Order: sequence, then structure tokens, then C-alpha cells
Amino acid sequence: MNQIKIFCPATIANLNCGFDVLGLCLENIGDEMTVTKVPQKGIKITKIIGADLPLETNKNVAGVAAQALIDTQEIDFGFEIEITKKIKAGSGIGSSSASAAGAVYAINELLGKPFSKKELVYFAMKGEAVASGSEHADNVAPCLLGGFTLIRGYNPLDVISIEGPQNLFAVVLHPQIEVKTSDARAVLSPTVSLKDAITQWGNLGGFIAGLYTQDYALIGRSLHDVIVEPYRKKLIPGFEELKSVAIESGALGAGISGAGPSIFALCEGLDKANQVAESMKNNYQKNNIPFDLHISKINPNGVVTI
Repeated sequence: MNQIKIFCPATIANLNCGFDVLGLCLENIGDEMTVTKVPQKGIKITKIIGADLPLETNKNVAGVAAQALIDTQEIDFGFEIEITKKIKAGSGIGSSSASAAGAVYAINELLGKPFSKKELVYFAMKGEAVASGSEHADNVAPCLLGGFTLIRGYNPLDVISIEGPQNLFAVVLHPQIEVKTSDARAVLSPTVSLKDAITQWGNLGGFIAGLYTQDYALIGRSLHDVIVEPYRKKLIPGFEELKSVAIESGALGAGISGAGPSIFALCEGLDKANQVAESMKNNYQKNNIPFDLHISKINPNGVVTI
């Protein structure tokens, strides 16, 4: 096999109570990527459709992640990468992670799978650092593995896959403004109070327990963030009212997707998700900011060959 075409799904990171450690994979939102094995050594980004992003390998998240992977292999050939971006950069649903994860998945497939999907997370993180300024796996892990993922730690990298309830849906509203991950990190406090830490630990534990026991009410009670959201919400126009509307309409909980500006709501069942999506749409229209709206099941597979 000398060429592969793949689907690289969008993701939601943090999920309120799990800053930098929790993520989930979305089903029907994502990029496409074609990777071709070529005689010339190295990584070359040949085309990017749908976004104005650098083609230089060392400045592109896909290029950096792919290079990190092939640097571990003794090969006398290289790869060309063509990306069709459908996840907008700066949207908060894992645009950069989709590129990084997709590149390492595709090259791994063309090399005969020397690495497991879980091992690929390490290389994808190298690319993610180009976009966010730090190596973190809360988007690349669910993009590669599907479902929910928990990053227990980074030294060593310890990623846990969690299936979660079958009838859980995500609604994502993406305002057409850009919030750079680096800017969203800059507004955060470097320290937290013991009181807030205890609250957050309880919510994170409750959320994980809710996924394993398929307790939707517990998941909802745990979807609270006392550490990051208080700082980041000011970067997103209309956030607080939209969050309240989502919950009043029946969402289990709502919050900022990744670094923002996208706002997510988790719902039990498609009917409830449609109801919440309609309420969120009606509310946000009055802000006179264009937006996209998505409804998705949780994607159990992650990146796939198409």
C-alpha cells in the first residue's frame, strides 16, 4: 500500500472538570487527509484545502508529528501529505489535533503498523505543541482512540480509554470568532486554591464514575468547572446565557470546548440533543455573530481509513 485516505474526527477537550486530561471524540465532524509514500525522504505537505496554514513541515502540526514518527524509523523513502480542513482553526474542537493525529495514523498504516494507536499519541503530541505551545494529549488521544479518554499523566504517558454510555450526544455551537489556544492559556491563573482543587477532583471522579456506570444524572452533576471556565468565559461573547439556556432545555451540562470559542452541551438521547440544539440556536442568533451548530454521537473509533 502506497497511499491512504483517512477521516480525522473533531474532539472536545477538558469537558469542564478535566482540564488537559479529559477528551471525547465526535462522529460526523472532521478533516480528510491523503498520505502518499514517495521515493524522496522526509515529510512534505503538498496541499491544504479549506484553510490558510503553513506548508512548511516544521511549522505545520501534521508535518511536525509525522517527522517525529519517521525519525524513529530507518527508512529510505518519505511521505507527501494533502489535507482537506473542515474543522476551522481556533474553533476549540481539535482542528490542530485532527491534523497531528491523522498524519501519524496514516504513516503508521503505510509503515505496516509498527506502533499501536495508543503509542501514536506520543508523536501526535509533538505536532499539537506547534499550535498550542505545549505538548498535551487531551485532543489527540480521543482523536486517535475514539470514545472518551483520560490522561492520567505524561511521565510516563498514561492514556486510559473509556467507552461511556451508548445514548450520549454532544451539541456543539461554534461562534465564528477565533480564540487561539495560546491566548486562552495565557488568561489562566498558574495556581488554584485547595478548596477549588477539592471541588474539581470530586467532579472529575464523579464524571469518570458516571461514564463507567452509565449514570447520566451523575455525569450531569459532575460537569462543572471552577478552575478554568471563570477565566476563559470572558473570551466568548454570550457564553453564560447560552450555557444556562442549554441546561434549562435539558442538557446534562454545558461548557467551553477546549480553549473555545465553541460551546458544548452533553445530552441523553437524540431527541433531547435536538431540543437543546434548537434552544441554543435561537438564543445565540441575537448576538449577531455567525455560528455553526453540530449534533454528534460519541465516536467510538477515532481516526479511520476511508
